[in-house]
Amino acid sequence: MLPLVRSAGPGWGFIPASASPALQAVAMETTLAALRSYADLTKPRLLPLVLLTGVPVFGLAAGGWPSLGFALLTLLGIALAAASANTLNSYLERDVDALMLRTQGRPVPAGRIAPPAALRFGVVLAVVSTALLWRVAGAPAAGLGLAGILYYVFVYTLWIKPRSAWSAVIGGAAGAVAPLIADAAVNGSVGAPGLMLFALVFFWQPPHVWAIALYRKRDYANAGIPMMPSVIGDERTRWWMLLCIVALVPVSLAPVVLGLLGPVYLVVALLANAWFIVSALRLIRAGTDAAARSTFRVSLAYLFSLLLAMNAEILTRL
Repeated sequence: MLPLVRSAGPGWGFIPASASPALQAVAMETTLAALRSYADLTKPRLLPLVLLTGVPVFGLAAGGWPSLGFALLTLLGIALAAASANTLNSYLERDVDALMLRTQGRPVPAGRIAPPAALRFGVVLAVVSTALLWRVAGAPAAGLGLAGILYYVFVYTLWIKPRSAWSAVIGGAAGAVAPLIADAAVNGSVGAPGLMLFALVFFWQPPHVWAIALYRKRDYANAGIPMMPSVIGDERTRWWMLLCIVALVPVSLAPVVLGLLGPVYLVVALLANAWFIVSALRLIRAGTDAAARSTFRVSLAYLFSLLLAMNAEILTRL
């Protein structure tokens, strides 16, 4: 057995099987730490939500679930595309991340992964995800996956985010591409189910991001990133959040209006929308970091509730 161990210089070294158990244990722990660092580079906490936005489209687009193997491989392709975008974002923003308390511990600014290695890893993930989606789901799905990566890297990370406080709006398209990929995978093109889920995530993202920007305002200012609270002020940001949340109501109810989902989802959607609106109103009234953190948590619960309700209702049809 020749377990991998990270050498002092670039590349990997090997520990022979004849090495002492203590040395082999150190080698194994070093290898596992390196693998964890590469996993952290993909921002794995974001991936479940990305995948969950794509899952309901399988049932809605096909009128029933596709084969399990097809769905899992398509979701894997979507996950790898998202991982690629996140990795390349981490590479490009390494200097900015080093200035922010929230991101200083990420693998590249913390020195656990060298920037060239992060870049290579991100490019490999992009190639693998595109090839997998092309092979399993077809050219339209693969094209959308690659377009999502390129949009996130070049439009959002390099162009909009350093220049505009509206980056959460303009960049929202990249975060909402998973439903489009899933729809194209099932039907060969994007239809109403994919567009509805895309719109849901697109309108949800600004208030979600702006909630973070409110209680992390100093962090973003230190890094020189223009965010809504610093540019237009906290109060106007809170009102913009409420406007986006109100706009979510008809978007979230569209599947019911179009007859794609029924009463189970309708009840959950009405309750979730009311909860989200009340949270935004409390934030406007309180104007505190604690209230912003609460709205941030509610935003996550809101989207998860809607997606789980969609899946639950679709599963009852099987």
